[in-house]
Amino acid sequence: MSNPGEQDITPIESVSQLAALLAEGGKPRDRWRIGTEHEKFGFVRPEAAGPGRPAWMPPAYSPDGIAEILADLHRQGDGGEWEGIYDKGNLIGLKGIGPERGNSVSLEPAGQFELSGAPLASLHDTAHEMARHFEAIRPISRSLGIGFAPLGFHPTARRADMPWMPKSRYAIMRAYMPKVGSLGLDMMQRTCTVQVNLDFASEADMLRKLRVSLALQPVATALFANSPFYEGRPNGFQSNRAQVWTDTDNARSGMPAAFFRPDFGFEPYVEWLLDVPMYFIVRDGVILDVAGRSLRAWMNGERQDGLDGLTPTLGDFEDHLTTAFTDVRLKRFLEMRGADAGSPEMMMAQSALWVGLLYDEAALAAADALVREQPWEAYAELRAAVPRLGLDAPWAGGSARDLARRMVDIAAQGLRARALTDAAERDERHFLDPLHEIAAGGPTQAGRWLERYHGRWNGDVNRIFDEAAI
Repeated sequence: MSNPGEQDITPIESVSQLAALLAEGGKPRDRWRIGTEHEKFGFVRPEAAGPGRPAWMPPAYSPDGIAEILADLHRQGDGGEWEGIYDKGNLIGLKGIGPERGNSVSLEPAGQFELSGAPLASLHDTAHEMARHFEAIRPISRSLGIGFAPLGFHPTARRADMPWMPKSRYAIMRAYMPKVGSLGLDMMQRTCTVQVNLDFASEADMLRKLRVSLALQPVATALFANSPFYEGRPNGFQSNRAQVWTDTDNARSGMPAAFFRPDFGFEPYVEWLLDVPMYFIVRDGVILDVAGRSLRAWMNGERQDGLDGLTPTLGDFEDHLTTAFTDVRLKRFLEMRGADAGSPEMMMAQSALWVGLLYDEAALAAADALVREQPWEAYAELRAAVPRLGLDAPWAGGSARDLARRMVDIAAQGLRARALTDAAERDERHFLDPLHEIAAGGPTQAGRWLERYHGRWNGDVNRIFDEAAI
């Protein structure tokens, strides 16, 4: 969402005006970039546990918690790298400036720590950015007795164990979510994801990339499954995070059938989004609760509580864009949203998979042809199956693993064609190595954790925190 004081206050005049705003994201190929966002759960290390601060549980906002980590990052570089973002006086995020320009650090509802990476030219750059971020947060985290583990769903904590961060947006969502789904609060408090943000050249290019990536998102969910535990026990799912999304707020989530219609594009997307209920608007730096109100009705001048006398603006629309939770989200770029958070190697593999599939013309054509082998409805059915069955979900007479193997092979061809090398003369294909292993029959992250649970962990799920820690 927009930071206070940054909103575009231009009044909304038409649907075509909003579609044009999205179209402005189109870029020539030589300006396409990679933006990776990744979340991780904080946990209290046993040596720092005490009254009101149990081991392995998430740390509070403050004291000795998330707020102190944000404040330490803010101080790094003598304040020349990060600008604080505040909500009612609370530091709730950082915006990169100077050498960190393009980056931001934000908090998910229960303190899940997120880096939204800068738009970068290569996956090699993304790997350096990720390593630099982890290194930056380790000293202060260790001094506070806090660790971070990127997992898809919190493996041990109950919902009541999770803290709430002091962000006005989340207070609004917290009240609204139980009205539209049974698992929305779990989504907010107990899930972590990794996503990659990618560019498009035109409306036609956006549409092809959107359909390919949306159809194949269930396969990514299966490949990156990393949430097989619920409150200390196996939950029967490979990705409990993906299962949570099946009953969070389906009016704004999933794989909408409208996205696969022949006439879909920027204006049809805006039309779809106008019928997604609003959460909030920002006025004079204050977030106002308008949950459940209609942006379309507001644009049409219809009276609604909390909106009387206010004019809808482009800033309101841009904030509303952030409340669409489809598996692939369209802004001025495309966000791939189907994967559980995982190890740094797997988070890099997630970015590599989609860059390889979507950023080379021949690879995109091959991926498009692959997707067209089955109707849209088959991919929707696969989405329903993979949270529990993962890569063993049935697919076209075989399994989702067969489809994953073809995806990864196409992505490797795309990365080879990009021919971007690092100092060791390696191109970007090596970031796909974990996926080749899984697609060939190796265990997913969820499978490896379950092997440990039934083996050397002797049923102690707390062991996952040290082993998954970054």
